[in-house]
Formats: sequence, structure tokens, C-alpha cells
Amino acid sequence: MYLVCGEALFDVFSQADSPRSSELDFKAIAGGSPFNVAVGLRRLGAQSALFGGLSSDYLGARLRRVLQEEQVDCSHLVVSEAPTTLAMVGLNADGSAQYQFRGDGCADRQVRLEHLPVLDGQVRGIHVGSYTLVVQPVADTLLALVQRESERRLISLDPNVRLNTQPDVALWRRQVEAFAAHAHLIKASEEDLTLLYPQRDPAEVAQGWLSPRCRLVFVTHGANGASAHTAQGSWKRPADTSRPLRDTVGAGDTFQAAVLGGLATLNADSPQALAALTREAIDDLLEFAIRAAAITCSRVGPDLPFAREL
Repeated sequence: MYLVCGEALFDVFSQADSPRSSELDFKAIAGGSPFNVAVGLRRLGAQSALFGGLSSDYLGARLRRVLQEEQVDCSHLVVSEAPTTLAMVGLNADGSAQYQFRGDGCADRQVRLEHLPVLDGQVRGIHVGSYTLVVQPVADTLLALVQRESERRLISLDPNVRLNTQPDVALWRRQVEAFAAHAHLIKASEEDLTLLYPQRDPAEVAQGWLSPRCRLVFVTHGANGASAHTAQGSWKRPADTSRPLRDTVGAGDTFQAAVLGGLATLNADSPQALAALTREAIDDLLEFAIRAAAITCSRVGPDLPFAREL
């Protein structure tokens, strides 16, 4: 089982313009990067649990209902009366998403050190990422968790930088580096790396993360595919263009879930087994994750694929 850590929220999409200027129509879809990864893992057949803050309001109840329907373990959720975060999503002409978050004081941030879970042997890996890496108090809590567990379980990291939640790039950089020091597997988008390290080549950043602990880094390049970086070398695969592009919401989360799910299928969801993967096995993971992300991009919103679709 993977313990996926971070936010659960609603992505709010603007619909076609109303005939009246005084009206706006919206469609809200359950999401949040860690939420999507937890759901994506279950859809691919891997066990997952979500550790994060959830509101007791009606939106929080709806998020819990989705998790239960998707069979994500909810036993580590931290419930509070704080409201549910809303992410206002705008789509560019190429289908890429822009976000504005309504999240100050919301439930997903209210996870404190006293909420740290006691984990049993079922939890093989821990995944962290997105803005709960930088907003408090949850950021300190998650860092304490990976520090505590990194010698015993596989730690994976996806920065998924969202400057609308915290515009301080230097803070993002410090926090990402603090989490990366405990990670065995890192996945980042080229956009993330350009934001964090504007003067450096993304491939150089990815290769710099490799260490005796971190054995595998994936970088996604949007329409240009994705690349793998290991001690055995670096290489790239093109994007899967066999499907129509609707939008890119949830594509990175799908890639992450596919990588983690693939590791579970290979019984490589431990630091030792990850380090022993061959280049061929890593290339298969890369290709699988690209295909999975293409399915999500062919649908509206973070509608991640099921194993049968792959």
C-alpha cells in the first residue's frame, strides 16, 4: 500500500458563457494532486490510503464519498471544521491549465505533528507533493513523516509547483530540496524545474538529484513526452499522440500514479528493489506512464484511467 499525503479539494471549471452577464456557470470536480494520485493508484489496481486534512463541511463529505467509492483507505484522514479548498481552473487554448486557489485557512493545511500516523507493514511507500510541501502547518508535518520513514519505506516526491498558493519561489526551492533529500524517487515537470531553477537545464537538475538514496528521476515535458534519469544514463520517450487532447488537468498525477502502480506490480515498491531495476524495466515504466497520461488528457478534468484501459 502507498500512503499518499496532501490535499483533497474541488477543481472548479468555468463553463460556456451564460447569456446573462450577471451569471457564471461552473462545474466542480473532486481533485488535488495527492487525491488524484491516491485514486489513480486504486484504478490501476494498487492499494492506497490518503493522509491529509478533510473538512467536515458538505464538500468534505463529498470528497470522502468519492474516496470511499474508489476504495481509497480513509483511516488516516484528519477531519476539521475548516472549509474545503477550491481551485479555480482556467484552460488555455492548448488545453493546459491555469489555477487560482481559494485555500487560506482551509482543512487541507490543518495537519499538525500530533496527527502523524503510526504505520504498519502494509504501507510500503509514501508519496508527497504539491502545495502541502510549502504551506503550514502541514508542510512541517509531512517533512517530519518522510524524515521518520525514509530508512524503512519508499519515498516518492512530485513538487507540482503552484505559485498561486505560495508565490515565494525561494521557499518552494528550499522545501523541495528538503523533501528531495529523503526521496528515493522523484517526478517533476519541466515547467516545475524551470520555475525552481530558471538558470539551469532541467536534465541537469534531474541528474543532480540522483544519489545513493535517490535512484530514479522522471521529468515530464508536456507535448514532448517524458524522460528518465538514472545512474545507468538518461533517455527520453515521445508523447502518446494516439488520442485527442481535451485538457491536461491530472496528467502529471496520472503519470505519477502509473509509475507507483507499476512499481507495485513489479514488487519494486521498496528502496532496495527500486535500486535494482534494470534500464529496460524503467523504460517500460516510462512508456506505461506516458500512455496512462494520454488517456487522462483525452478527457475533461482529472479523470484518471483504469487498468483495463491500459
